[in-house]
Amino acid sequence: MARRPLPTAEEALAILRQRRTRPPVRPPPPAGKNLAPLLKALEEKYGQGPAALKTRWKEIVGETLARRTEPVRIIKGRNGAGGALELRVDGPVASLIQHQAPQITARLDMLLGKGTVTRLRIVQGPLSVPPAPVVTRPRRKPPLDAALERQLTEGLADQPDGGLKDALMKLGRGVLRSEQG
Repeated sequence: MARRPLPTAEEALAILRQRRTRPPVRPPPPAGKNLAPLLKALEEKYGQGPAALKTRWKEIVGETLARRTEPVRIIKGRNGAGGALELRVDGPVASLIQHQAPQITARLDMLLGKGTVTRLRIVQGPLSVPPAPVVTRPRRKPPLDAALERQLTEGLADQPDGGLKDALMKLGRGVLRSEQG
């Protein structure tokens, strides 16, 4: 079978003028434009959920409990009743959460609205984010030697007893400790 020769430039233009070409494919509309009203309606109906709580959890329960707990989900109550907040708790902190449940639900009412969460559901298990390490303070300096303490006491013996003498003793101890170490 013989191949036919390629068309010349003028013949190619004539062929292209006779045939219609497909229109270019339009890009899809932005997803955010159509999705924003739907998300807004869902947020009004169901609320923000645990994502809003995770960002402000340290403010709600305090830094100590925030390291050992995390909100998992909000379980809606039936017939418009208040829901339950499911908390994942690390170990024995569950008893502390039970004792502080009224304070925690009161704080949740301020954030989410009155009656959104009426009870806590505590689930013991590992947290998704490991607890942050506790920052340790530097140790206190050792007390003064007995000789330095006696010398400081003798130096302030002529001062009248009261708040000023106590403040001077404390200041003197701090200065002498810093000279020691």
